[in-house]
Formats: sequence, structure tokens, C-alpha cells
Amino acid sequence: MPDSVLTRLIVSLPVFLLAIVLHELGHGYVAYRLGDDTAKRAGRLTLSPIAHLDPVGAVFFVVSSIYMGVGFGWAKPVPVAVERLRRPGRDEVLVTLAGPGANMLQAVVWAGLFRLVVSPMVAGSLSRSLVEALAVFCFYGVAVNVLLLVFNLLPIPPLDGSHVAARLLGVRDPYLIGRLAPIGFLVLFLVMMTPAFGALLRTVMDPLVGGLTGLG
Repeated sequence: MPDSVLTRLIVSLPVFLLAIVLHELGHGYVAYRLGDDTAKRAGRLTLSPIAHLDPVGAVFFVVSSIYMGVGFGWAKPVPVAVERLRRPGRDEVLVTLAGPGANMLQAVVWAGLFRLVVSPMVAGSLSRSLVEALAVFCFYGVAVNVLLLVFNLLPIPPLDGSHVAARLLGVRDPYLIGRLAPIGFLVLFLVMMTPAFGALLRTVMDPLVGGLTGLG
């Protein structure tokens, strides 16, 4: 994998943008299909990164790329009016899981492309430098999406995992997580500053990436 910070950023930035756009688009599209058109009316059912990009999340992507080797961050949350969903209790969970699900699907697709690129049939017909470049790009596609998947499933507001955890704990107020978000961001920031955070992410992330790419 690339050793240069600048190279890592250049390789992983387009993957990251696609990953967060499809993550938020997944939330919005599933909400739309389940009866809530809030995201559509807000212009968020689009593949344009401009509509989804969060400046702080983008900065954190750069910082985490420098210090962790693989960058991750977040986009602006897609607006969802839970009360407009046909079956709010069930549908909120489906909308929530649609984002991480989009990242899992992308990781699987990138892993398939990675395995194809390094296969003898393809690798033997291309130059070594091109194979290495394509393999690195596909590997980052897997790594970034797996990292976003694991990160977003943490049960800390306002991450997706907190919405699922709230439902599992029987919390009926769909807007409680939103009200806890400012505190959650502080907790999340403090947790991310600890050495254990990166180690925990990699403990979960590395086997998934290795299993998908066949490098594990």
C-alpha cells in the first residue's frame, strides 16, 4: 500500500466521496420508499457530493488518513421525518441500516474488483504497474467502506448504531438521538483521541478487509 500521505489521500479521496454519498443516499432512498419524501424534497436524493459533504467530516477524513493510514469521516445526515414513515418503529431501523448496508455492498463490489485485478487472467494481460495501481485503488475501496461501516455502527449519538441501540432498548422517542447529538459528538471526539480507539477499529476492520480481499 502507498507509504506517502499525499498518495494515500489522492487514492482514497474519490473512494471516500463515493462511499459517503451512497451511504447518505441509502438512508434517503429507503426512507422515500417507506413513505418519507423529506430527503427528496431537500434535494438529497442525488449523487452530487456537494449536496452531502460535511466540512468537518471532510477535515476529519484528512486527519485520520494521516494518522491511521486509512481515512474516514462523515457526511451531512439526510433529513428523515420518522412520523412520515408507514411503520415508524420498524422503518426507522431499516432506514438507519441502509447507510451501513450501502457501505457493505460497496466493500463487496470493490473486493470483487480487487480479486479480479490480481487474478492471473487479468494480471497476466496488463503491465505490473497498472495492476498494482488498480489493486491499490480497489483495496482502498474495500478498506474505506469497511471502516465507515464499523465506525457508523458504534452506539454513540448521532451515529447509526445509536439509533439501532435506542430501538433495541425500547426507546420510543425517535428524536432523542438528535437531541443527544451535541453530547455524543463530544464523547465521540474524546473516544477517538484515545489509542484504544484505533486499535479497536482495526481489530474489527482487519479481519473483514482480509476476508473480503483474500489477503487475511
